[in-house]
Amino acid sequence: MHQSGKSIPRQGAGPQVCRWSGAAGEIVETEAYLGGEDKASHSAGGKRTERNTAMFMKPGTVYVYPIYGIYLCMNVSSEGEGAAVLLRSLEPLQGQSVMRQLRTAKRKNGAKQLKDKELCNGPSKLCQALDIPRCFDRRNLASDPEVWLERDPNASQDNVSNIVSAARIGIESHGEWAKKPLRYYILGHPCVSVRNKEAEKVVESELILNNLDSDCDQGQLDVKRTSQKCV
Repeated sequence: MHQSGKSIPRQGAGPQVCRWSGAAGEIVETEAYLGGEDKASHSAGGKRTERNTAMFMKPGTVYVYPIYGIYLCMNVSSEGEGAAVLLRSLEPLQGQSVMRQLRTAKRKNGAKQLKDKELCNGPSKLCQALDIPRCFDRRNLASDPEVWLERDPNASQDNVSNIVSAARIGIESHGEWAKKPLRYYILGHPCVSVRNKEAEKVVESELILNNLDSDCDQGQLDVKRTSQKCV
């Protein structure tokens, strides 16, 4: 977590949030909050309060806060004074049955059974599915025995070309900062909470151009090899 809030979601295969219960999920969507300069951040202007103290603590510190008085959101402090990353969505990898029970307990009787992709596709849903309580605030993911981050050692760290950058959700009242592309998610992933089709078109166009460049480079290499053989 010793990186800026902008770089954490761009590492390719996302880290996994793990709980002692055995539930775990890969991070597929985040929002970066950049500290004092970020008008939409809880630490805007460098303001430090009892509530947002975790944002100023060591990178990797959990920041849990309530929204609408009944839901919770989980953030992780990152490099930069008062900076943090909101965990918006996970892909469930382990403990789906436990996640489903926890999510169902918060829903109306008779509600349709949740699909795996619906278990953690939103910041509050994520907290419910992983049973993240308010008391986890200020814990550190590098040392806590109940909640921690892991990364698959066999996962590729190179594939960042399929990361969509879009405006963050629910901060429309914060002027120009509401439009900054500080939400990051994996293109086409079914567990993403909210898609931004315009931002996706940009990424898709870049992928097409990159593929064309790769094909062109390969073609030139093949021609060069053929010429060398003829000589």
